[in-house]
Amino acid sequence: MTWVEVAAMLVWTGAGGILLFVLMWVDSLFTRYKDMTEMKNGNIAVTTRFVMKLFAQGYILSQSILNSNELWTALLVSVVSFIILFMLERTVEIAFRAFAGLDLEAGVKQGKVAHALLAGSFHIVGAMILAACL
Repeated sequence: MTWVEVAAMLVWTGAGGILLFVLMWVDSLFTRYKDMTEMKNGNIAVTTRFVMKLFAQGYILSQSILNSNELWTALLVSVVSFIILFMLERTVEIAFRAFAGLDLEAGVKQGKVAHALLAGSFHIVGAMILAACL
């Protein structure tokens, strides 16, 4: 391994970390609760959903890096995937609310871990499907 490869790893890892931070911050703007406040208060459901979503975004980023020759391409793929997952999340939440009377976001805020696991699983499955398309 050369110093150039080590430097490239640092740059790619740093850029990926910054992107994940930004994506998770953007995601927190669209929830009906304050993610960090809820996590600080010990809300396991919010933490569970957050971790599952972070894993999903990290998985997509890892696969986009694996399949990209350029950093910007990998980051762009991750942003586009975030938007797709965001739209999937909203669609599923509307469907569950309309057809099952199940408000996943409200349940997560109330600390219902089952709601968080269900919501988070859509992110992980969506990430796996999106990553397979890369």
